[in-house]
Amino acid sequence: MRMRPTLSWTPAEDLPPGSTDPGPVVDALSTGGVLVLSGAGISTESGIPDYRGAGGSLSRHTPMTYQDFTADAQARRRYWARSHLGWRTFGRARPNAGHRAVAAFGRHGLLSGVITQNVDGLHQATGSEGVVELHGSLDRVVCLSCGAFSPRRELARRLEEANAGFEPVAAGINPDGDADLTDEQVGDFHVVPCTVCGGILKPDVVFFGEAVPPRRVEHCRELVREATSLLVLGSSLTVMSGLRFVRQAARAGKPVLIVNLDPTRGDPHAVTRVALPLGPALTAVADRLGIPGATQE
Repeated sequence: MRMRPTLSWTPAEDLPPGSTDPGPVVDALSTGGVLVLSGAGISTESGIPDYRGAGGSLSRHTPMTYQDFTADAQARRRYWARSHLGWRTFGRARPNAGHRAVAAFGRHGLLSGVITQNVDGLHQATGSEGVVELHGSLDRVVCLSCGAFSPRRELARRLEEANAGFEPVAAGINPDGDADLTDEQVGDFHVVPCTVCGGILKPDVVFFGEAVPPRRVEHCRELVREATSLLVLGSSLTVMSGLRFVRQAARAGKPVLIVNLDPTRGDPHAVTRVALPLGPALTAVADRLGIPGATQE
């Protein structure tokens, strides 16, 4: 039987409570060299739900796994139907105050880098540079046979042509850009192949159950080694892809600071967890650092 990836985590009862004082984050940023690790929680204020917070999508939706996608043609049909619809909404999302604050911190030389677990491109859209997309990006598509890359907008055009009149109403959109559709709504959605070799197309994102490319992991580890501290924004750190960097920083004696409303799997390694929404929390941090208007449009 195929093993399912870890999708949930139960907090220990003895975890320290969260704080509402962003002071330690201000202090860390004022010294510079801070590496940001962001998760789905930073994009919720842009209308993209997270996985595990209040109302998180895992309560109603099991994300596609790499194993199911590669082994099951019907699973691929469901995925591309749902993702094609979700892409229309996902692509309209705009950066929020949290993204703008991170970009402002970078412009003021306070950051050593940004790693994001998100696939929405919102950090880059607000001006953050050199962002490492740990889990890839929905903007790109890759062929599993020949390895050719292509823009998502080109695939969207081809899917529109192959599925004229496909206009179902989704119950919701998930952090991976997947829309909630029933099998009846998916119907006989037509999936298109790679234009180079006719192979299977996949978004250039790391699915649940799929490994992050080793070179990307090592690049992130090097960023942790070079940083003075690690600032986690909006991630439960449930999966190892992000948690490993928290553990690495803690082992090296580098302060780990977390801004997340709910407890995280990384709390035992952190000097503080600020339990505030990302937008208000980072707005307060920017104000205290004397970066006026950092989070405004």
